Amino acid sequence: MSSPPMIDGAFARWLASRAGQALLDLRTEMGFADAGALKSAGDKVSHDLIRTELAKWRPGDAVLSEEDEGSRLAWAAEVNTGALSRLNADRVWIVDPLDGTREFSEEGRSDWAVHVALWARNAPSPHGLIAGAVGLPAQDRVLGTDYPPAYPPMTVEAAAAGERKIRLAASRSRPPVFLTDLAEDVGAHLVPMGSAGAKIAAVVTGEVDAYIHAGGQYEWDSAAPIAVATATGLHASRIDGSALKYNEADPRLPDLLVCREDLATRLLAALQKHSG
Repeated sequence: MSSPPMIDGAFARWLASRAGQALLDLRTEMGFADAGALKSAGDKVSHDLIRTELAKWRPGDAVLSEEDEGSRLAWAAEVNTGALSRLNADRVWIVDPLDGTREFSEEGRSDWAVHVALWARNAPSPHGLIAGAVGLPAQDRVLGTDYPPAYPPMTVEAAAAGERKIRLAASRSRPPVFLTDLAEDVGAHLVPMGSAGAKIAAVVTGEVDAYIHAGGQYEWDSAAPIAVATATGLHASRIDGSALKYNEADPRLPDLLVCREDLATRLLAALQKHSG
């Protein structure tokens, strides 16, 4: 096998693509009869591939992965001992090897993703992300910061009506309880989708206008999609309007808003009213 691209954005795309193909192959090999086994195997296959390639091609970088043992809990003990190595690193890969395991295990679903992002200490942006790629293997595409998509067009409905009709991507299983009221307030309708990566990708491509989440997430759930979304020119923030930050001591990042820039003020005002 030839060497991967050396530029970080292209490398992230290459890595997300390789992991995505491995996941597609696994789906074909295992089938969908045992959803639990397929989920577990998918997490492991993608994680092991990404970890192996990062160790080979980026050995000096730190890694934060959902599937690393203790990722959700180890931070507390590490902070107490002052030994959290990724906080002292200049470059940290933040990865979710399989975002949307439920959708991955369901035949015919394509709303699952592979996330590969790179945080750097000297990054110019508040979120610190300098490269990222979101692989959507079942959709046969990878969105990346090396070739960010064009700013998303208006929805078909909005163009036809001559005005903007907001479509909000929402979790299939865990939408924020206030989201229905917020959607009614701003004249929007909810579009249920699977993984966080698939929902933010849908904003990037213009399939929906915004994604709001307030039900609890971790850095790996959004790092790569946020890197791509902001490279595209979209608004991305916490739901109170503050900056998203990555490679924090506590990897929990519970809420976010991703939307077209022209909708940000309106949606942030509605969030202030409905999310408190």
